[in-house]
Amino acid sequence: MMKSLSTRIFIGLFAGLIFGTIVQYFLNDIGLFSNNLVELADGVGTMFVNMIMMLVVPLVFVSIVCGVCELQDLKSFGRLGGKTFGFYIINTVVAIATALLLVLLLEPGKGVDMGSTEGVAITATELPNLMALVIDIVPRNPVAAFMSGNMLQVIFMALMLGGVIKSLGEHVAGAIQGFQTANKIMMKLISVVMCLAPYGVFALMLKLGATLDAGMLVSVIEYMALILALLLLWIFIVYPIAVGIFTPISAKNFRDKIQELVLFSLSTASSNATIPVTMRTLTEKLGVNRAVAGFGVPLGATMNMGGVAIYITIAIFFVANAFDMPITTEQLPSLLFSIFLLSVGAGGVPGGGMVMLGVLIHQIGLPIEAFAIVAALDRIIDMVLTSCNVVGDAAVLTIVDQTEKVHQTEKVHQVELAKS
Repeated sequence: MMKSLSTRIFIGLFAGLIFGTIVQYFLNDIGLFSNNLVELADGVGTMFVNMIMMLVVPLVFVSIVCGVCELQDLKSFGRLGGKTFGFYIINTVVAIATALLLVLLLEPGKGVDMGSTEGVAITATELPNLMALVIDIVPRNPVAAFMSGNMLQVIFMALMLGGVIKSLGEHVAGAIQGFQTANKIMMKLISVVMCLAPYGVFALMLKLGATLDAGMLVSVIEYMALILALLLLWIFIVYPIAVGIFTPISAKNFRDKIQELVLFSLSTASSNATIPVTMRTLTEKLGVNRAVAGFGVPLGATMNMGGVAIYITIAIFFVANAFDMPITTEQLPSLLFSIFLLSVGAGGVPGGGMVMLGVLIHQIGLPIEAFAIVAALDRIIDMVLTSCNVVGDAAVLTIVDQTEKVHQTEKVHQVELAKS
């Protein structure tokens, strides 16, 4: 009997991690063999992620154009965009507040002697300016936006084009049909690439298992456990319960539907690379309208970073306490605002949270040695926080879709009342 894709990804994930650990601790003496094997796994894993990333920009562009064209009217787009953006902001704020409460209660890092780590430095970087982020949404060069994969700029162009096509109505029916055909082609391409997912996941996890520094993990296990515990609580308890409360989908059913999404995001550690899987999970498994998914998923991969918010909040307090430079009450307001901006600007790429944490470490004057701890542990934490990010996208958009369905039902009911 053919195993489901989720099961095969699960097998590939753990088989790769176990085999990679064997390579690191038992086959290292062979030298050339183990090095070549890790290089091969790294190459195969990189090719797989590149294959997914190759599809992301055209998929996002085509999906959003189709989604806007399929809206009943352009007014509904404004309502949809406002709700999606608002829920994403609320999600990030709640994640930061919960993580802050946890670190104030548990004070992670107190009494930990971090010592010093040589040879680690980070480049001085300024906090992202909110106005600059807004201005950068409008691309000067559309080709450059596509080439660089700037999601906010791609979303902006797709929204403009979709809105114009929708406003022209029947005059451009051929263009609408063309984008719908292109969207079907993109979804088929995703299905083809996803057939390779178990092998790509195996290669990615083999590389991780073969290169992970276990000694560093043991020295700060409490810090890592705290972050992972809160992220897992968000993935499997908070988000499913929120969906269960605000939609007809039960928490258990939601957890069942997102299994493939969780496993895939664990292996890629990239919200952007997981966009195709997130969209398929929403539209095919959770029954979310394609217009809602087409607009919300790429936007969420760019700015809905609940996992990053949790990670940065706990990590910055941990390293501050560990280096005996605790965050003061006076520093809290500006620090929390910085965490919010950095979470939104982290980007859906592997290591995005680590980069933003490095910026924050430098900005508040913590020793640059703190970045060594962050870098050593980031890869395994990044996997889980990415899952938290994408499950957050799925949960928020499932709730947004339900509010849209309720709105449409009320609208139909009002029309029927008016007729009677």
